[in-house]
Amino acid sequence: MNTLRKNLVIAFTAAGLFGATIGAQAQTAAPETRPALTAEQRLAKKAEWQAKAGERRARMEQHRAERQAKLRDSLKLNAQQQPAWDAFVASQAPQKKGERAARPDRAAWAALSAPQRMQKGIDMQKQRTARMEQRLASLNTFYAQLTPEQRKTFDAQAQHRKGPRHHGHRGHHGQRANA
Repeated sequence: MNTLRKNLVIAFTAAGLFGATIGAQAQTAAPETRPALTAEQRLAKKAEWQAKAGERRARMEQHRAERQAKLRDSLKLNAQQQPAWDAFVASQAPQKKGERAARPDRAAWAALSAPQRMQKGIDMQKQRTARMEQRLASLNTFYAQLTPEQRKTFDAQAQHRKGPRHHGHRGHHGQRANA
């Protein structure tokens, strides 16, 4: 009978320690609450974000222009190839804000039924595919104007766009993009 009591005391002690540990973890893992922003603070934060977004777009555009200039210089284009180059560069430019299809707001998207949302997604994908096909057509037109040596140069420089969003030579989690 004594061993039964000892075993019960040990079991209850272990359960109590386990419960205390879980309770302590729950208290430390409680999410921190942020003070609510006022309408003025939200507007100021949005304006700051938009200003920074404009700076990011400008840097990206500058970087894109530098890459294009480097490629054009390395291809050593002649005067007859220049119009094809200009058309190619113009077709590769990202769409301006007014040219993009308007994104449905979350409330409008949520109001759609599941089949309607899927159909809308398919329609948007068709628009993206049509834009990609236009870009491919201009690439093919430009590529046909190049000499075999220029094609080698173009292909070598075009290979540097690896990984998600073309950031470096590694993939999403550091894996080799071509491994």
